[in-house]
Amino acid sequence: MPADPPIPYMERTRAWYLALGYGNPYRYARFDDVPFQPLRKPLRDCVVTLLTTAAPFQPDKGPQGPGAPYNAAAKFFAPYTGDTARDHDLRIAHVAIDRKHTSMEDGNSWFPLPLMRRLAAQGRFRLAPRFHGVPTNRSQRHTIEVDLPVVVQRCRDDGVDAAVLVPNCPVCHQTLALAARALEAAGIATVVMGCARDIVEHAGVPRLLFSDFPLGNAAGKPHDRASQEATLAMALDLLESAAGPRTTVQSPQRWADAPDWKLDYCNPERLTPGELARLRAEFDAGKETARALRPPGSPS
Repeated sequence: MPADPPIPYMERTRAWYLALGYGNPYRYARFDDVPFQPLRKPLRDCVVTLLTTAAPFQPDKGPQGPGAPYNAAAKFFAPYTGDTARDHDLRIAHVAIDRKHTSMEDGNSWFPLPLMRRLAAQGRFRLAPRFHGVPTNRSQRHTIEVDLPVVVQRCRDDGVDAAVLVPNCPVCHQTLALAARALEAAGIATVVMGCARDIVEHAGVPRLLFSDFPLGNAAGKPHDRASQEATLAMALDLLESAAGPRTTVQSPQRWADAPDWKLDYCNPERLTPGELARLRAEFDAGKETARALRPPGSPS
């Protein structure tokens, strides 16, 4: 076993929700067979898109910026697209990222579109006209049967050859793992840039660049251009070099000299009963908010 193993997110979230008093722990998606699509041409000639689970900023929906708490009101429930030629304010206050060890200040840590534009201008690849936002659903069936066909068709409409997928929270990692599988089955090569290695590998994807960083930083360290450039470069190299499915490459970058930060995420042993009760109440309130906003017919 590595001296500094990654956070076991599936085990940690199971223990967390049991500690909060919820039964029937969530079962993450798992598949034995993994579709794999090699690049059909050199990357410099490929049209590449970006998939994200980050949400467009909504000024009327409460705190969503640096240090914002969980905000169910900021969720989105249907796939959306954005123009890759301009900048976008996408935030991650609605997901269970690591709020203690990261700042949520630098969107380039979870949405590398500006860097992708620069690389496309340098001839590394051709940037697709649109990026795609994929909603995070606990319902795997809804993701597979409702959301992903829309995303796949939009990628086909744009002539996409390859996609970079950047998830944030634990279920986000599952959502974009499912998206990678759907895109590969449709003939579009993919690479997931993720921080929750166990969830992505459990689902089964063709290519994963794993960064052992707190959730919300899959595209590199905040305010660290060198880290972000190196992270995306490794993902693109993996897109080109992977010889078969279930290829995982771990970034050599370290978040901190000591791995103590990994002990805090969703760890009920580090909280008092009173803190757990408060978090349970906050989580219940968030669920009610999301339920009220969810379109009719959407999964609960």
